[in-house]
Amino acid sequence: MLACLTDYLSLCRVTAAIGYLFLLLFSFFITVYTACFNGNCQVLDSCSQATDCGPGLYCGNCPALGKSQPFCTRGQAIIPTSIVGGLPFNKYSWLMTHNSFSIVDAPYLQGVQRLTFYNQEDTVTNQLMNGVRGLMLDMYDFNGDIWLCHSFRGQCFNFTAFVICLLQPAINTLREVETFLSQNPSEIVTIVIEDYVHTPKGLSNLFLNAGLDKYWFPVSKMPKKGEDWPTVNEMVQANHRLLVFTSVASKEAEEGIAYQWKYILENEAGDPGVKPGSCPNRKESRPLNSKSASLFLMNYFPSYPVETEACKEHSAPLADMIGTCFKAAGSMMPNFLSVNFYMRSDGGGVFYDLDSMNGQRLCGCNTIAACQAGAPFGSCKNITMPSSSPMTNTAGSFSGSVQFSKSASTIYYPNQFAFGFFSIPWMLFLL
Repeated sequence: MLACLTDYLSLCRVTAAIGYLFLLLFSFFITVYTACFNGNCQVLDSCSQATDCGPGLYCGNCPALGKSQPFCTRGQAIIPTSIVGGLPFNKYSWLMTHNSFSIVDAPYLQGVQRLTFYNQEDTVTNQLMNGVRGLMLDMYDFNGDIWLCHSFRGQCFNFTAFVICLLQPAINTLREVETFLSQNPSEIVTIVIEDYVHTPKGLSNLFLNAGLDKYWFPVSKMPKKGEDWPTVNEMVQANHRLLVFTSVASKEAEEGIAYQWKYILENEAGDPGVKPGSCPNRKESRPLNSKSASLFLMNYFPSYPVETEACKEHSAPLADMIGTCFKAAGSMMPNFLSVNFYMRSDGGGVFYDLDSMNGQRLCGCNTIAACQAGAPFGSCKNITMPSSSPMTNTAGSFSGSVQFSKSASTIYYPNQFAFGFFSIPWMLFLL
């Protein structure tokens, strides 16, 4: 009798275990069936690979904020002129990349180990495709040519030189800009040069040889006393679609390249520019509340760039700093927002902040996506914004660079499914 009872209990345990396993499998397949995938996932939806996310999104995470599981993240900007066009250039806000050329995994100079910091993760071409419209480039005399370099003491060393190939690296990057402008005839690009070039006519010849002279916005047409710039439509019609600024004042007269701080207000770069509650002007710049310049460049990046911390920097602290700098500039919204690792965020990042700035200044809405072309100021579409806390899943953690399915660069996928419930100890206990 006791033996029969023991056999019966064992059979019950086995039956229960099989039944529970079936319920787990059924629940899993229902979850997979109802989950978004194949390009249908939206911002903050859980994802397992880049192709799960919709256009302009990638599958990333933000461990610096405790968000280790992958979710769909913004990776492209809304071009404000595509929604509200025809206004003066200085009425818009644009995304700018700090040290745009300083790219993770950029090719090394043959035989030399590079010792430097990195600030971006994809090519200049890819940055432009993703909606970046401002590039910060450091240019130096080097090896009888002009190179893009992230160095010190005003001199480029071979271990700090960023190269695409061994000849004329700066011109190759500028040719990327020329290709983009030729293929996108309604787009406007701004280049800000930290200038260490001493070769006479070096910069002007560089841009001429890169084929960019035909897009040049002439210094003579730039507003000198804080007036409005020409409208974006006028700039496109005249093909004045490239604005170039240098940090060397004498080159305005010598080479026709605009002196940056004559036309642009700028806050302090590096750690002083990310200190909460403070937005001091850069020492070369006029005070931020000056009315003598109509463009405002807001720097927001730490002195020492850390890739994995950028998603945290581009969350609430960035939005708060935009508000701080807006007040410091006498209620002037930044025209350029310059950041490191621009695609990294906790969901919307720099792209949501740009949407907000353009929405407020162009149509009185909380996002550019709510603006309606031709509608009165303050007439906004009803736009649902995603919550700030994404749902997590158990599909493995994200790894690799931040690229996304619509990108021109290589796609790095997160780790694939890992099903842990087959080895859970209580399953053995039931058996």
